[in-house]
Amino acid sequence: MNAPIIDPLQGDFPEVIEEFLEHGVMKCIAFNRRGTLLAAGCSDGSCVIWDFETRGIAKELKDNDCVSAITSVCWSKYGHQILVSAADRSLTLWDVLKGEKINRITLQQTPLQARLHPGSSSPSLCLACPLSSAPMIVDLKTGSTTLLPVCISDTDTASSRGKVLDGTQPFTPTAACFNKYGDLVYVGNSKGEILVIDYERVRIEAMVPISGGAVVKNIVFSRNGQYLLTNSNDRTIRIYENLLPNKDGLKFIDEITKEINELDGAEKLKAVGTKCLTLFREFQDSITRMHWKAPCFSGDGEWVVGGSASKGEHKIYIWDRAGYLVKILEGPKEALIDLSWHPVHPIVVSVSLTGLIYIWAKDYTENWSAFAPDFKELEENEEYVEREDEFDLNPETEKVKGLDVNEDEEVDIVNVEKDSAFSDSDASQDELCFLPAIPCPDIVEQHDKCVEISSKMIDDDNSGSPLSEEVAVNGRTTNHASSPLEVLDNPDDAGGTRAKRRRKPSEKGLELQAEKMPKEVSKKVGKAS
Repeated sequence: MNAPIIDPLQGDFPEVIEEFLEHGVMKCIAFNRRGTLLAAGCSDGSCVIWDFETRGIAKELKDNDCVSAITSVCWSKYGHQILVSAADRSLTLWDVLKGEKINRITLQQTPLQARLHPGSSSPSLCLACPLSSAPMIVDLKTGSTTLLPVCISDTDTASSRGKVLDGTQPFTPTAACFNKYGDLVYVGNSKGEILVIDYERVRIEAMVPISGGAVVKNIVFSRNGQYLLTNSNDRTIRIYENLLPNKDGLKFIDEITKEINELDGAEKLKAVGTKCLTLFREFQDSITRMHWKAPCFSGDGEWVVGGSASKGEHKIYIWDRAGYLVKILEGPKEALIDLSWHPVHPIVVSVSLTGLIYIWAKDYTENWSAFAPDFKELEENEEYVEREDEFDLNPETEKVKGLDVNEDEEVDIVNVEKDSAFSDSDASQDELCFLPAIPCPDIVEQHDKCVEISSKMIDDDNSGSPLSEEVAVNGRTTNHASSPLEVLDNPDDAGGTRAKRRRKPSEKGLELQAEKMPKEVSKKVGKAS
Protein backbone atom coordinates (compact mmCIF):
# COMPACT_ATOMS: atom_id res chain seq x y z
CA MET A 1 0.00 0.00 0.00
CA ASN A 2 1.30 3.45 -0.83
CA ALA A 3 2.44 5.15 2.36
CA PRO A 4 1.21 8.70 1.50
CA ILE A 5 -2.45 7.65 1.13
CA ILE A 6 -2.71 5.64 4.35
CA ASP A 7 -4.50 7.29 7.23
CA PRO A 8 -1.90 7.49 10.03
CA LEU A 9 -4.64 7.45 12.66
CA GLN A 10 -5.92 4.04 11.54
CA GLY A 11 -2.62 2.21 11.95
CA ASP A 12 -0.77 0.45 9.18
CA PHE A 13 -1.26 -3.14 10.35
CA PRO A 14 -3.58 -6.03 9.34
CA GLU A 15 -6.91 -6.63 11.01
CA VAL A 16 -8.88 -9.50 9.43
CA ILE A 17 -8.35 -12.73 7.48
CA GLU A 18 -8.67 -11.81 3.82
CA GLU A 19 -8.07 -15.21 2.25
CA PHE A 20 -6.45 -18.59 2.81
CA LEU A 21 -4.23 -20.73 0.59
CA GLU A 22 -4.45 -24.51 0.46
CA HIS A 23 -2.03 -26.97 -1.13
CA GLY A 24 -1.12 -30.12 0.73
CA VAL A 25 0.25 -29.58 4.24
CA MET A 26 2.46 -26.49 4.29
CA LYS A 27 4.97 -26.06 7.12
CA CYS A 28 7.02 -22.89 6.57
CA ILE A 29 6.88 -19.75 4.41
CA ALA A 30 9.11 -16.96 3.12
CA PHE A 31 8.50 -13.91 0.91
CA ASN A 32 10.88 -12.84 -1.78
CA ARG A 33 12.45 -9.40 -1.46
CA ARG A 34 9.63 -7.54 -3.24
CA GLY A 35 6.80 -9.57 -1.74
CA THR A 36 5.48 -10.67 -5.14
CA LEU A 37 6.22 -14.37 -4.60
CA LEU A 38 5.60 -16.54 -1.53
CA ALA A 39 7.49 -19.81 -1.07
CA ALA A 40 5.96 -22.52 1.12
CA GLY A 41 7.64 -25.75 2.20
CA CYS A 42 5.35 -28.78 2.42
CA SER A 43 5.36 -31.97 4.45
CA ASP A 44 5.92 -34.14 1.35
CA GLY A 45 9.28 -32.52 0.56
CA SER A 46 8.03 -30.15 -2.16
CA CYS A 47 8.30 -26.37 -2.25
CA VAL A 48 5.36 -24.44 -3.70
CA ILE A 49 5.84 -20.90 -5.02
CA TRP A 50 2.68 -18.78 -4.96
CA ASP A 51 2.13 -15.68 -7.08
CA PHE A 52 1.00 -13.37 -4.31
CA GLU A 53 -0.71 -10.96 -6.69
CA THR A 54 -3.04 -13.57 -8.23
CA ARG A 55 -2.93 -16.00 -5.28
CA GLY A 56 -2.23 -18.86 -7.67
CA ILE A 57 0.55 -21.43 -7.81
CA ALA A 58 3.34 -20.20 -10.09
CA LYS A 59 5.72 -23.15 -9.74
CA GLU A 60 6.26 -26.30 -7.69
CA LEU A 61 9.78 -27.48 -6.90
CA LYS A 62 9.80 -31.22 -6.27
CA ASP A 63 12.90 -33.26 -5.47
CA ASN A 64 12.41 -36.98 -6.03
CA ASP A 65 15.22 -37.68 -3.56
CA CYS A 66 13.42 -35.84 -0.75
CA VAL A 67 10.18 -37.10 0.79
CA SER A 68 10.63 -35.57 4.25
CA ALA A 69 9.02 -32.40 5.56
CA ILE A 70 10.58 -29.04 4.70
CA THR A 71 11.91 -27.19 7.76
CA SER A 72 12.76 -23.78 6.21
CA VAL A 73 12.87 -21.87 2.92
CA CYS A 74 15.03 -18.85 2.06
CA TRP A 75 15.21 -16.64 -1.05
CA SER A 76 18.41 -15.22 -2.49
CA LYS A 77 18.74 -11.43 -2.63
CA TYR A 78 17.36 -11.01 -6.15
CA GLY A 79 15.01 -14.00 -6.12
CA HIS A 80 16.72 -16.20 -8.71
CA GLN A 81 17.56 -18.95 -6.22
CA ILE A 82 15.88 -20.49 -3.22
CA LEU A 83 17.38 -22.65 -0.46
CA VAL A 84 15.31 -25.45 1.04
CA SER A 85 16.21 -27.43 4.17
CA ALA A 86 14.44 -30.69 4.95
CA ALA A 87 14.05 -33.15 7.79
CA ASP A 88 16.13 -35.74 5.92
CA ARG A 89 19.20 -33.55 6.75
CA SER A 90 19.45 -32.18 3.21
CA LEU A 91 20.08 -28.67 1.89
CA THR A 92 18.92 -28.06 -1.69
CA LEU A 93 19.60 -24.94 -3.75
CA TRP A 94 17.10 -24.42 -6.59
CA ASP A 95 17.06 -22.29 -9.73
CA VAL A 96 13.61 -20.74 -9.43
CA LEU A 97 13.08 -19.77 -13.08
CA LYS A 98 14.22 -23.11 -14.55
CA GLY A 99 12.87 -25.22 -11.69
CA GLU A 100 16.12 -27.20 -11.54
CA LYS A 101 18.41 -28.23 -8.69
CA ILE A 102 21.73 -26.39 -8.54
CA ASN A 103 23.29 -28.19 -5.56
CA ARG A 104 22.21 -30.69 -2.94
CA ILE A 105 24.21 -31.72 0.11
CA THR A 106 23.43 -33.80 3.18
CA LEU A 107 24.47 -32.80 6.69
CA GLN A 108 25.02 -35.01 9.72
CA GLN A 109 22.24 -33.24 11.64
CA THR A 110 18.77 -32.08 10.64
CA PRO A 111 18.86 -28.34 9.81
CA LEU A 112 16.02 -26.55 11.57
CA GLN A 113 16.79 -23.35 9.69
CA ALA A 114 19.03 -22.33 6.78
CA ARG A 115 19.73 -18.83 5.47
CA LEU A 116 21.58 -17.81 2.30
CA HIS A 117 24.29 -15.18 2.45
CA PRO A 118 22.45 -11.84 1.97
CA GLY A 119 25.33 -9.92 0.40
CA SER A 120 25.61 -11.89 -2.85
CA SER A 121 23.29 -12.10 -5.84
CA SER A 122 24.21 -15.77 -6.43
CA PRO A 123 25.36 -16.99 -3.02
CA SER A 124 27.19 -20.26 -2.45
CA LEU A 125 27.42 -19.89 1.34
CA CYS A 126 24.62 -20.44 3.79
CA LEU A 127 24.13 -20.43 7.55
CA ALA A 128 22.54 -23.61 8.90
CA CYS A 129 21.24 -24.20 12.44
CA PRO A 130 21.11 -27.98 13.05
CA LEU A 131 19.00 -29.76 15.64
CA SER A 132 21.77 -30.91 17.97
CA SER A 133 24.88 -29.18 16.72
CA ALA A 134 26.40 -25.71 16.65
CA PRO A 135 25.43 -23.33 13.82
CA MET A 136 27.62 -23.80 10.79
CA ILE A 137 28.63 -22.05 7.59
CA VAL A 138 28.05 -24.40 4.66
CA ASP A 139 29.63 -24.08 1.22
CA LEU A 140 26.95 -25.39 -1.11
CA LYS A 141 29.41 -25.93 -3.97
CA THR A 142 32.05 -27.97 -2.16
CA GLY A 143 29.94 -29.30 0.73
CA SER A 144 32.48 -28.16 3.35
CA THR A 145 31.19 -26.93 6.71
CA THR A 146 32.59 -24.63 9.38
CA LEU A 147 31.22 -24.92 12.91
CA LEU A 148 30.76 -21.62 14.72
CA PRO A 149 31.53 -21.18 18.43
CA VAL A 150 28.49 -20.96 20.69
CA CYS A 151 30.21 -19.88 23.92
CA ILE A 152 33.40 -18.07 24.83
CA SER A 153 35.26 -21.22 25.94
CA ASP A 154 34.58 -22.86 22.56
CA THR A 155 36.41 -20.25 20.51
CA ASP A 156 39.54 -22.34 20.03
CA THR A 157 38.37 -25.88 20.72
CA ALA A 158 34.83 -26.42 19.47
CA SER A 159 35.19 -25.18 15.90
CA SER A 160 36.70 -26.97 12.96
CA ARG A 161 36.83 -26.22 9.26
CA GLY A 162 35.78 -28.71 6.62
CA LYS A 163 34.15 -31.27 8.95
CA VAL A 164 31.52 -31.67 11.65
CA LEU A 165 32.47 -32.78 15.14
CA ASP A 166 31.07 -36.10 16.30
CA GLY A 167 29.56 -36.75 19.67
CA THR A 168 26.77 -35.24 21.69
CA GLN A 169 26.88 -31.48 22.06
CA PRO A 170 26.33 -30.00 25.54
CA PHE A 171 23.91 -27.33 24.35
CA THR A 172 20.41 -27.05 22.96
CA PRO A 173 19.58 -25.94 19.38
CA THR A 174 21.04 -22.49 18.80
CA ALA A 175 19.56 -19.60 16.81
CA ALA A 176 21.72 -17.60 14.42
CA CYS A 177 21.39 -15.07 11.60
CA PHE A 178 23.47 -12.90 9.27
CA ASN A 179 23.49 -9.13 9.59
CA LYS A 180 22.20 -7.02 6.69
CA TYR A 181 25.19 -7.45 4.38
CA GLY A 182 26.42 -10.78 5.70
CA ASP A 183 29.87 -9.87 7.07
CA LEU A 184 28.94 -10.90 10.65
CA VAL A 185 26.90 -13.68 12.24
CA TYR A 186 24.82 -13.09 15.39
CA VAL A 187 24.31 -16.21 17.53
CA GLY A 188 21.92 -16.58 20.45
CA ASN A 189 23.00 -19.47 22.70
CA SER A 190 21.51 -21.49 25.54
CA LYS A 191 23.28 -19.36 28.19
CA GLY A 192 21.31 -16.24 27.31
CA GLU A 193 24.08 -14.53 25.35
CA ILE A 194 24.26 -12.85 21.96
CA LEU A 195 27.59 -13.55 20.27
CA VAL A 196 28.89 -11.44 17.38
CA ILE A 197 31.06 -13.76 15.28
CA ASP A 198 33.45 -13.24 12.40
CA TYR A 199 32.70 -16.46 10.52
CA GLU A 200 35.69 -16.16 8.17
CA ARG A 201 38.15 -16.18 11.07
CA VAL A 202 35.81 -18.32 13.24
CA ARG A 203 36.22 -15.93 16.14
CA ILE A 204 33.90 -14.28 18.67
CA GLU A 205 34.27 -10.51 18.35
CA ALA A 206 31.74 -9.35 20.96
CA MET A 207 29.26 -10.70 23.51
CA VAL A 208 26.03 -9.16 24.84
CA PRO A 209 24.47 -10.87 27.90
CA ILE A 210 20.67 -11.09 28.09
CA SER A 211 19.00 -10.40 31.41
CA GLY A 212 17.78 -13.62 33.00
CA GLY A 213 20.11 -15.85 30.99
CA ALA A 214 17.28 -17.72 29.27
CA VAL A 215 17.75 -19.83 26.14
CA VAL A 216 17.46 -17.82 22.91
CA LYS A 217 15.00 -19.52 20.55
CA ASN A 218 14.83 -17.00 17.69
CA ILE A 219 17.06 -14.18 16.48
CA VAL A 220 16.34 -12.00 13.46
CA PHE A 221 17.31 -8.58 12.07
CA SER A 222 14.92 -5.94 10.79
CA ARG A 223 14.88 -5.30 7.07
CA ASN A 224 16.96 -2.12 7.34
CA GLY A 225 19.45 -3.74 9.71
CA GLN A 226 18.95 -1.17 12.48
CA TYR A 227 17.26 -3.46 15.02
CA LEU A 228 17.81 -7.03 16.26
CA LEU A 229 15.01 -9.15 17.73
CA THR A 230 15.47 -12.07 20.14
CA ASN A 231 12.88 -14.50 21.48
CA SER A 232 13.96 -16.15 24.72
CA ASN A 233 12.68 -19.04 26.79
CA ASP A 234 11.66 -16.61 29.54
CA ARG A 235 8.65 -15.65 27.34
CA THR A 236 10.05 -12.25 26.46
CA ILE A 237 10.75 -10.69 23.08
CA ARG A 238 13.60 -8.18 23.20
CA ILE A 239 14.56 -5.53 20.66
CA TYR A 240 18.16 -4.34 20.46
CA GLU A 241 19.36 -1.31 18.56
CA ASN A 242 22.29 -2.03 16.27
CA LEU A 243 25.09 0.48 16.92
CA LEU A 244 27.33 -0.85 14.16
CA PRO A 245 27.17 0.49 10.60
CA ASN A 246 25.43 -1.80 8.15
CA LYS A 247 28.50 -1.91 5.93
CA ASP A 248 32.02 -2.63 7.19
CA GLY A 249 30.79 -3.51 10.68
CA LEU A 250 33.75 -5.86 11.16
CA LYS A 251 36.24 -3.02 10.62
CA PHE A 252 34.39 -0.94 13.20
CA ILE A 253 34.67 -3.78 15.73
CA ASP A 254 38.40 -4.12 15.07
CA GLU A 255 38.85 -0.42 15.83
CA ILE A 256 36.91 -0.74 19.09
CA THR A 257 38.93 -3.80 20.12
CA LYS A 258 42.20 -1.93 19.63
CA GLU A 259 41.00 0.88 21.89
CA ILE A 260 40.13 -1.51 24.75
CA ASN A 261 43.48 -2.81 25.99
CA GLU A 262 43.03 -2.87 29.76
CA LEU A 263 40.52 -5.74 29.67
CA ASP A 264 40.92 -9.33 28.54
CA GLY A 265 38.83 -12.41 27.86
CA ALA A 266 35.10 -12.33 28.54
CA GLU A 267 35.19 -8.85 30.07
CA LYS A 268 36.73 -7.45 26.92
CA LEU A 269 34.09 -9.13 24.75
CA LYS A 270 31.35 -7.66 26.95
CA ALA A 271 32.90 -4.21 26.67
CA VAL A 272 32.96 -4.49 22.89
CA GLY A 273 29.37 -5.79 22.99
CA THR A 274 28.15 -2.58 24.64
CA LYS A 275 29.41 -0.73 21.55
CA CYS A 276 27.56 -3.12 19.22
CA LEU A 277 24.07 -3.58 20.69
CA THR A 278 21.93 -1.78 23.23
CA LEU A 279 18.59 -2.93 24.65
CA PHE A 280 15.72 -0.93 23.15
CA ARG A 281 12.39 -2.60 24.14
CA GLU A 282 10.94 -5.71 25.80
CA PHE A 283 7.62 -7.31 24.88
CA GLN A 284 5.69 -9.90 26.88
CA ASP A 285 2.20 -10.84 27.99
CA SER A 286 2.36 -10.19 31.70
CA ILE A 287 -1.04 -11.86 32.30
CA THR A 288 -0.89 -15.18 30.45
CA ARG A 289 2.94 -15.38 30.29
CA MET A 290 2.75 -17.29 27.01
CA HIS A 291 5.61 -18.44 24.83
CA TRP A 292 6.05 -16.81 21.41
CA LYS A 293 6.32 -18.35 17.98
CA ALA A 294 8.13 -16.95 14.92
CA PRO A 295 8.39 -13.27 15.99
CA CYS A 296 9.53 -10.80 13.33
CA PHE A 297 9.49 -7.16 12.21
CA SER A 298 7.21 -5.49 9.71
CA GLY A 299 8.68 -4.50 6.37
CA ASP A 300 9.45 -0.94 7.51
CA GLY A 301 10.49 -2.01 11.02
CA GLU A 302 7.75 0.04 12.71
CA TRP A 303 5.82 -2.95 14.06
CA VAL A 304 6.77 -6.14 15.90
CA VAL A 305 4.61 -9.24 15.49
CA GLY A 306 4.63 -12.54 17.33
CA GLY A 307 2.39 -15.59 17.32
CA SER A 308 1.11 -17.44 20.34
CA ALA A 309 2.81 -20.80 20.90
CA SER A 310 -0.19 -22.16 22.82
CA LYS A 311 -1.86 -25.21 21.33
CA GLY A 312 -5.37 -24.88 20.00
CA GLU A 313 -5.30 -21.13 19.33
CA HIS A 314 -4.20 -18.99 16.42
CA LYS A 315 -3.43 -15.60 17.96
CA ILE A 316 -1.10 -12.94 16.56
CA TYR A 317 0.07 -10.03 18.73
CA ILE A 318 1.18 -6.75 17.14
CA TRP A 319 3.16 -4.09 19.02
CA ASP A 320 4.49 -0.76 17.88
CA ARG A 321 8.17 -0.08 18.31
CA ALA A 322 7.44 2.04 21.37
CA GLY A 323 6.32 -1.10 23.22
CA TYR A 324 2.51 -0.72 23.16
CA LEU A 325 0.25 -3.61 22.21
CA VAL A 326 -1.95 -2.26 19.40
CA LYS A 327 -3.76 -5.34 18.08
CA ILE A 328 -4.50 -9.01 18.80
CA LEU A 329 -5.57 -11.02 15.77
CA GLU A 330 -7.61 -14.12 16.59
CA GLY A 331 -7.87 -16.85 13.97
CA PRO A 332 -9.31 -20.37 13.89
CA LYS A 333 -8.78 -22.93 16.64
CA GLU A 334 -5.58 -24.19 15.09
CA ALA A 335 -2.05 -23.85 16.42
CA LEU A 336 0.28 -21.41 14.66
CA ILE A 337 3.61 -22.77 13.42
CA ASP A 338 5.07 -20.00 11.23
CA LEU A 339 4.59 -16.31 10.56
CA SER A 340 5.83 -13.69 8.09
CA TRP A 341 5.11 -9.99 7.42
CA HIS A 342 4.89 -8.79 3.82
CA PRO A 343 7.97 -6.72 2.86
CA VAL A 344 5.92 -3.77 1.54
CA HIS A 345 2.21 -4.01 2.39
CA PRO A 346 0.47 -4.22 5.79
CA ILE A 347 -0.15 -7.96 5.33
CA VAL A 348 0.71 -10.83 7.67
CA VAL A 349 0.81 -14.43 6.48
CA SER A 350 0.53 -17.25 9.03
CA VAL A 351 0.69 -21.05 8.77
CA SER A 352 -1.57 -23.26 10.85
CA LEU A 353 -0.89 -26.74 12.16
CA THR A 354 -3.30 -28.18 9.59
CA GLY A 355 -1.15 -26.85 6.74
CA LEU A 356 -3.26 -23.87 5.64
CA ILE A 357 -1.85 -20.40 4.98
CA TYR A 358 -3.96 -17.51 6.28
CA ILE A 359 -3.56 -14.04 4.79
CA TRP A 360 -4.29 -11.21 7.22
CA ALA A 361 -4.91 -7.78 5.67
CA LYS A 362 -6.24 -4.38 6.63
CA ASP A 363 -10.00 -3.90 6.63
CA TYR A 364 -10.40 -0.84 4.42
CA THR A 365 -13.74 1.00 4.44
CA GLU A 366 -14.74 2.00 0.93
CA ASN A 367 -16.27 5.45 0.51
CA TRP A 368 -17.46 6.33 -2.98
CA SER A 369 -18.89 9.74 -2.06
CA ALA A 370 -17.92 12.53 -4.46
CA PHE A 371 -17.38 15.86 -2.76
CA ALA A 372 -15.51 19.02 -3.58
CA PRO A 373 -11.76 18.84 -2.90
CA ASP A 374 -12.00 21.26 0.04
CA PHE A 375 -15.08 19.57 1.51
CA LYS A 376 -14.59 17.77 4.82
CA GLU A 377 -17.03 15.02 5.75
CA LEU A 378 -17.99 15.01 9.43
CA GLU A 379 -18.80 11.92 11.45
CA GLU A 380 -21.07 13.88 13.80
CA ASN A 381 -22.45 17.38 14.30
CA GLU A 382 -19.95 20.00 15.37
CA GLU A 383 -20.45 23.56 16.55
CA TYR A 384 -19.09 25.96 13.94
CA VAL A 385 -17.97 29.52 14.65
CA GLU A 386 -17.85 31.61 11.50
CA ARG A 387 -15.00 33.95 10.78
CA GLU A 388 -15.55 37.70 10.93
CA ASP A 389 -14.77 38.17 7.24
CA GLU A 390 -16.20 34.85 6.03
CA PHE A 391 -19.10 36.42 4.09
CA ASP A 392 -17.29 39.55 2.92
CA LEU A 393 -17.00 40.13 -0.81
CA ASN A 394 -13.20 40.02 -0.70
CA PRO A 395 -12.20 38.27 2.48
CA GLU A 396 -8.60 38.81 3.51
CA THR A 397 -8.06 35.14 4.36
CA GLU A 398 -8.95 33.98 0.85
CA LYS A 399 -6.53 36.15 -1.05
CA VAL A 400 -4.36 34.05 -3.27
CA LYS A 401 -0.79 33.95 -2.13
CA GLY A 402 2.08 33.60 -4.53
CA LEU A 403 3.67 30.15 -4.63
CA ASP A 404 7.29 29.92 -3.57
CA VAL A 405 8.32 27.96 -6.64
CA ASN A 406 11.42 28.61 -8.66
CA GLU A 407 10.10 28.49 -12.22
CA ASP A 408 13.62 28.55 -13.67
CA GLU A 409 14.62 25.36 -11.89
CA GLU A 410 15.03 22.34 -14.16
CA VAL A 411 12.80 19.35 -13.50
CA ASP A 412 14.53 15.96 -13.49
CA ILE A 413 12.47 13.57 -15.60
CA VAL A 414 15.25 11.07 -16.31
CA ASN A 415 16.43 9.74 -12.96
CA VAL A 416 14.08 7.55 -10.90
CA GLU A 417 13.89 8.21 -7.19
CA LYS A 418 14.90 5.14 -5.22
CA ASP A 419 12.44 3.49 -2.91
CA SER A 420 13.76 3.58 0.65
CA ALA A 421 12.61 -0.02 1.18
CA PHE A 422 14.92 -1.18 -1.64
CA SER A 423 17.73 1.35 -1.30
CA ASP A 424 20.38 -1.37 -1.50
CA SER A 425 19.22 -2.59 -4.91
CA ASP A 426 21.81 -2.86 -7.64
CA ALA A 427 20.39 -1.48 -10.89
CA SER A 428 22.70 -3.74 -12.90
CA GLN A 429 21.15 -6.88 -11.39
CA ASP A 430 18.05 -8.38 -12.98
CA GLU A 431 15.62 -9.11 -10.17
CA LEU A 432 13.10 -11.94 -10.47
CA CYS A 433 9.75 -10.59 -9.30
CA PHE A 434 7.29 -12.76 -11.24
CA LEU A 435 7.33 -16.18 -12.85
CA PRO A 436 6.07 -16.60 -16.43
CA ALA A 437 2.87 -18.57 -16.88
CA ILE A 438 3.25 -21.90 -18.70
CA PRO A 439 0.21 -22.72 -20.91
CA CYS A 440 -1.24 -26.20 -20.54
CA PRO A 441 -1.38 -28.17 -23.85
CA ASP A 442 -4.67 -29.64 -25.04
CA ILE A 443 -5.31 -33.32 -24.39
CA VAL A 444 -5.15 -35.18 -27.70
CA GLU A 445 -7.40 -38.04 -26.57
CA GLN A 446 -10.36 -35.77 -25.83
CA HIS A 447 -9.91 -33.99 -29.18
CA ASP A 448 -9.95 -37.29 -31.09
CA LYS A 449 -13.03 -38.39 -29.17
CA CYS A 450 -14.89 -35.21 -30.09
CA VAL A 451 -14.00 -35.70 -33.80
CA GLU A 452 -15.30 -39.28 -33.67
CA ILE A 453 -18.58 -38.21 -32.07
CA SER A 454 -19.11 -35.44 -34.61
CA SER A 455 -18.55 -37.88 -37.50
CA LYS A 456 -21.17 -40.22 -36.00
CA MET A 457 -23.65 -37.35 -35.83
CA ILE A 458 -23.14 -36.62 -39.53
CA ASP A 459 -23.84 -40.27 -40.36
CA ASP A 460 -27.01 -40.15 -38.27
CA ASP A 461 -28.36 -37.34 -40.47
CA ASN A 462 -28.96 -39.91 -43.25
CA SER A 463 -30.82 -42.36 -41.01
CA GLY A 464 -34.51 -43.17 -41.30
CA SER A 465 -35.87 -40.51 -38.98
CA PRO A 466 -39.29 -38.86 -39.60
CA LEU A 467 -37.60 -35.79 -41.05
CA SER A 468 -35.60 -37.88 -43.52
CA GLU A 469 -38.80 -39.67 -44.60
CA GLU A 470 -40.40 -36.30 -45.28
CA VAL A 471 -37.48 -35.29 -47.43
CA ALA A 472 -37.70 -38.55 -49.43
CA VAL A 473 -41.39 -38.08 -50.07
CA ASN A 474 -41.25 -34.42 -51.05
CA GLY A 475 -38.16 -34.92 -53.19
CA ARG A 476 -36.45 -31.94 -51.56
CA THR A 477 -33.23 -31.77 -49.58
CA THR A 478 -32.94 -29.70 -46.41
CA ASN A 479 -29.82 -28.88 -44.40
CA HIS A 480 -30.89 -29.61 -40.84
CA ALA A 481 -27.35 -29.23 -39.51
CA SER A 482 -27.79 -25.47 -39.30
CA SER A 483 -31.24 -25.64 -37.77
CA PRO A 484 -31.84 -23.58 -34.61
CA LEU A 485 -33.36 -26.65 -33.02
CA GLU A 486 -29.91 -28.13 -32.45
CA VAL A 487 -28.70 -28.21 -28.88
CA LEU A 488 -25.36 -28.95 -27.24
CA ASP A 489 -26.24 -31.91 -25.14
CA ASN A 490 -25.15 -35.53 -24.94
CA PRO A 491 -26.02 -37.19 -21.63
CA ASP A 492 -24.98 -40.61 -22.94
CA ASP A 493 -21.32 -39.51 -23.17
CA ALA A 494 -19.63 -40.69 -19.96
CA GLY A 495 -16.49 -38.67 -20.73
CA GLY A 496 -18.31 -35.41 -20.28
CA THR A 497 -17.75 -34.24 -23.89
CA ARG A 498 -20.41 -32.04 -25.43
CA ALA A 499 -21.46 -32.76 -29.00
CA LYS A 500 -24.12 -31.26 -31.26
CA ARG A 501 -27.37 -33.23 -31.45
CA ARG A 502 -30.48 -32.55 -33.56
CA ARG A 503 -33.71 -32.11 -31.66
CA LYS A 504 -36.53 -34.62 -32.32
CA PRO A 505 -39.90 -33.16 -33.46
CA SER A 506 -42.82 -33.32 -31.07
CA GLU A 507 -45.87 -35.62 -31.49
CA LYS A 508 -48.03 -32.68 -32.59
CA GLY A 509 -45.53 -31.89 -35.32
CA LEU A 510 -45.60 -35.48 -36.57
CA GLU A 511 -49.40 -35.41 -36.75
CA LEU A 512 -49.36 -32.21 -38.83
CA GLN A 513 -46.78 -33.72 -41.16
CA ALA A 514 -48.94 -36.84 -41.58
CA GLU A 515 -52.02 -34.73 -42.49
CA LYS A 516 -50.10 -32.74 -45.11
CA MET A 517 -48.65 -35.80 -46.84
CA PRO A 518 -52.04 -37.28 -48.22
CA LYS A 519 -53.09 -33.83 -49.53
CA GLU A 520 -49.82 -33.36 -51.41
CA VAL A 521 -50.04 -36.90 -52.88
CA SER A 522 -53.64 -36.33 -54.10
CA LYS A 523 -52.62 -33.06 -55.81
CA LYS A 524 -49.79 -34.77 -57.64
CA VAL A 525 -52.13 -37.59 -58.81
CA GLY A 526 -54.70 -35.04 -60.16
CA LYS A 527 -52.04 -33.22 -62.17
CA ALA A 528 -50.74 -36.47 -63.63
CA SER A 529 -54.24 -37.51 -64.81
